[in-house]
Amino acid sequence: MYFDHSATTKTDERVLRTFIEVSTNYFANPASLHAAGKQTEKLLERARKQLLDTIGTGLTEGVFTSGGTEANNLAIVGYVLANQHKGRHLITTVVEHPSVFRTFQYLEEQGFTVDYLQVDEEGRISLKELESTLRNDTIMVSIMHVNNEIGTIQPIEESARIIHSTSRAVFHSDCVQSFGKLLPADFQDGPDLITVSAHKIYGIKGSGFLAFRKNLRLQPISFGGGQEATLRNGTVSVPHAAAFAKAARLQAEEVDLEKFRRWKNELQQFFAELDDCKVLAPNSSVPYILSVAFRNITGEVVVNFLQERDIIVSTSSACSSKNSDVSHVIEAIRLPKGFEKGVIRISFGKDQTIDEIHQIMEAVRQLMQLLKRGIGK
Repeated sequence: MYFDHSATTKTDERVLRTFIEVSTNYFANPASLHAAGKQTEKLLERARKQLLDTIGTGLTEGVFTSGGTEANNLAIVGYVLANQHKGRHLITTVVEHPSVFRTFQYLEEQGFTVDYLQVDEEGRISLKELESTLRNDTIMVSIMHVNNEIGTIQPIEESARIIHSTSRAVFHSDCVQSFGKLLPADFQDGPDLITVSAHKIYGIKGSGFLAFRKNLRLQPISFGGGQEATLRNGTVSVPHAAAFAKAARLQAEEVDLEKFRRWKNELQQFFAELDDCKVLAPNSSVPYILSVAFRNITGEVVVNFLQERDIIVSTSSACSSKNSDVSHVIEAIRLPKGFEKGVIRISFGKDQTIDEIHQIMEAVRQLMQLLKRGIGK
């Protein structure tokens, strides 16, 4: 029973078939001038347009990358380096994915000034703090849409309105955990740059995408043959691009958030009634991610106990879960003493059943009974 869909998903067989078909029939280099290359290029541009349409926030330009991490790096470093003559002040949050958080730390080392917005106990930023932190020399703000560890939804539309009405800064949002679920969204005002990833929506690993507004100036962070409008050099994998577009279309057609909401509500109520358990971000998180903290027990113990019963959950973000320290996200929400190291994340997928939800509950009941007897700590 796999409950770690925020880490990755199993590739949909229909997506895999698209990948194989394109690999077999459209293998020519899309940069080539011959007819086969032109056919492949046409397929690449169709996939690009389909992804932009699926993101659905009015962004018209897009670059294929090797994943969300590269897309975030290109969005942030690419924009900041190309526009540093306008200012050297940047804003992000203390709960970003490492591919954003550490990129801003790198830019600090290069002499840029970075302000990190704090969050409340549910992981949400303060719009007042955002507004007061903006300066005349702020050139970029980066705020994720959905947190990968605790599922918190940030006020993206409100943030965009403040940024665009009171500053010259552009707004980037890491939408890897919201794409195909909360995104596309009907934003009246939204980010100028959005990053997404295929493998969170039953696509193929190694495939990301950066969407951005026309006329934004970006600088490449790798160099070569000038592919992807010189922004992402190297031969583009058209099979990955086509498969990503297919995964996005299927996800948009088939995602069932109401089912996830019912499951989460039942699990959330179950955990809320247990002693020594705390549901994280109960009022501000997405229907498909549930994070729970256990008092005076490590998340690793809980994960291993559930795994012995064929239930797979995670301790935190898979991008940093091998680090034994408490994650920067958990530190930022200031959990009560004793809960910090006991966090697990349960994230739902399309092929699960309510019976599997009940099996999680039964396994946790068994664990809590053992802990009361002093076993398993």
